[in-house]
Amino acid sequence: MPKESMSKDAEPAELLQRARGGYHDAFADLVEPYRAELGMHCYRMLGSFQDAQDAVQETLLSAWLGLSGFEGRASVRTWLYRIATNRCLNQLRSSTRRPTTASTLAAPPPEPSRLGEVTWLQPYPDTLLKGLPDQAPGPEARYESREAISLAFVTAVQLLPPNQRAVLLLRDVLGYRASETAGLLGLTEDAVTSALRRARATMNAARSPGPPPPDPGSPVERALLNRFVAAFTELDVDALVALMTDDAWVRMPPLPFEYRGHEAIRRFFTVIHSRVQQIDRMVPVRANGQHAWGEYLRDPVTGGLHLAGIIVVALAGNLVCEITRFETATAPYLGLPRTLD
Repeated sequence: MPKESMSKDAEPAELLQRARGGYHDAFADLVEPYRAELGMHCYRMLGSFQDAQDAVQETLLSAWLGLSGFEGRASVRTWLYRIATNRCLNQLRSSTRRPTTASTLAAPPPEPSRLGEVTWLQPYPDTLLKGLPDQAPGPEARYESREAISLAFVTAVQLLPPNQRAVLLLRDVLGYRASETAGLLGLTEDAVTSALRRARATMNAARSPGPPPPDPGSPVERALLNRFVAAFTELDVDALVALMTDDAWVRMPPLPFEYRGHEAIRRFFTVIHSRVQQIDRMVPVRANGQHAWGEYLRDPVTGGLHLAGIIVVALAGNLVCEITRFETATAPYLGLPRTLD
């Protein structure tokens, strides 16, 4: 296909015209400004970082192949959101989620508070969040960007039926009007309004009424995180429980076991403490706008450190309200090496 050198200052209309002429470089320049936000949108829809990356690639391929049918009645951004949303909806409706991996727990876990439904959840690297246009969503958006990228929000969204999920994200996160959302999804405005009402009721019930987290980089936050890392590294059960809110959660997708509250969390960490070796190093990263770490254990044979899991925490006031432990599939995207010297 043709290629040509394109000016970074080229206007969207000029890029569109050249892309329609078969110039792939022009098409790449046309859609690149939207790649990051499409990735986050697909992640909110699907919950899996890897599935979201695949959906973005499929969206851009579909857009390239269907470019001749784009009539320009909506913006390029809206056109891409239509393709991406419907790609995700098709995946959800046909859905076979990625198979869960085998348990990596060294011992049978204690009785959980409940079995979680969202076992495909993965963390989303903060490095892909920088400069997202939907950091300033439309005027009808209800969610601030910080909440809308959190693990708690994405987990709650996964419990919505596909249409409700899409409507909530387009209306309350991205700020599209009801008429625009109806056009994007091929629904009536009445159907959009009905789906949004039901979705909001579910999301409101899932929202935590706890205090806001401490200010980023504040002495309160630094002190809390230092205490958490020390307690988690040493598997000091009493110290960990003391750092957590009364209704805190511990989760570990793809395993379904979830623990809520001091008593359940104490039972869980007591079992873990009795069966696993102490963590040798916690390497800080960020995911979903939250603090995260790679946990490294020392290999008893080689003496080297190997990545055992990824921990993401949520804060409320001066305490931890959620610990989520993930497998290591997304480690490369978080900048975490598999081994350390």
